[in-house]
Amino acid sequence: MDELVYPRERVLGTITLVLGILVWLALIVGTVGIALIGLLIGFLFYLFMHSALIAHIKGNGVELSESQFPDMYAQFTACCERLQMDRHPRAYIMNGDGRFNAFATKFLGTPFVVLYSDVVDAMAKHADGVRFYIGHELGHLRMKHLSGHFLRWPVLWLPLLGAAYSRARESTCDRHGLACSSSPEGAARALGALAAGPERWQHLDLTAYREQTRQTSGFWMSLHELLAGYPWVSKRVARVMNPEEKLPSRNVFSYFLAIFVPYSGRLGSGFGLLVMIYIIGLLAAVAIPAYQGYVTRAELSTDIAASASIREKLTSYYLTTHDIPTSLRVAGLPSHLTDGSKLSLDSNNMVLTLATRKGTLVFTPQATKEGKIIWFCSAGKGLHKNAVPLACRQMGRE
Repeated sequence: MDELVYPRERVLGTITLVLGILVWLALIVGTVGIALIGLLIGFLFYLFMHSALIAHIKGNGVELSESQFPDMYAQFTACCERLQMDRHPRAYIMNGDGRFNAFATKFLGTPFVVLYSDVVDAMAKHADGVRFYIGHELGHLRMKHLSGHFLRWPVLWLPLLGAAYSRARESTCDRHGLACSSSPEGAARALGALAAGPERWQHLDLTAYREQTRQTSGFWMSLHELLAGYPWVSKRVARVMNPEEKLPSRNVFSYFLAIFVPYSGRLGSGFGLLVMIYIIGLLAAVAIPAYQGYVTRAELSTDIAASASIREKLTSYYLTTHDIPTSLRVAGLPSHLTDGSKLSLDSNNMVLTLATRKGTLVFTPQATKEGKIIWFCSAGKGLHKNAVPLACRQMGRE
């Protein structure tokens, strides 16, 4: 049954599984096991929410059996046997309320397949119609897509990777649907109903529809498929009719934009774009202040280095005269640096103040027992202590 697996699913499945397990291990080890508590809480929440879904299915759906819709039950059983599934899932029909869909799920080890009434009614005149959708959903169960999802979950949001794996899974399940159908054309018509609707699918020109795949190679078509969890329906129809058919390649430039948009599953590429904007905003909120801090420290470091000669001459003046100059001018020193930063001197204690564009630095002299003068640097008015550069913090401590 290897032919039922879309080739890329094996590679992408292995990559996402390995990366997902590594991320889970990193979270558990990095949080010293605290992540396990979060996982337990998350599992209990999932269990409660999923139990509500299963209760809704059992309470409101109609379970297929030999006595309940026996014709459909026979198709379902035949499809399970065709796919060599020893354990048959429980199958239900539910009122779709206009939703043209079907899905598979699993709860505490019990698999379920649910067909919406809209699909069943639309395919009433098409023998392969319901069989294709049954096969597609059985494909998810047979390939263990549901049980493996948890291990892969931490990396499924990654751009390109998560969406590619999802599309590969859907292509695999389309092959399962094809295996349950009597012919490729029958399977293709069932898929075509997703595009043409519950009535018009009967008149769909499959050849002309397959030709539409030529339109998917443009930049925008390529981009939005790269962001989506499903291939374009026209491509799915083409692959079902001929699994080996070579389809138009995607526009190479679309990959450069898609790599920045996280995969958001069924929420759509628009939501993924919002996530990208949020992440960019978050990174900007962190990066911009960090960059501004870096610029501030770089400029202050330059000013500290530029004022070093001023402090040396003040030290020399004091050691020579044993007195503090009444002003910088008396000591023959400038009152400004070349970048415009202003210097001022306190004649009482020889504290030198440097007023820069980024804030004020204060240089305080201190006499040692050996009769030397060392200078200490600190933040002054308008300058946060975290903005003080390393060159300032190390002064006097060398």
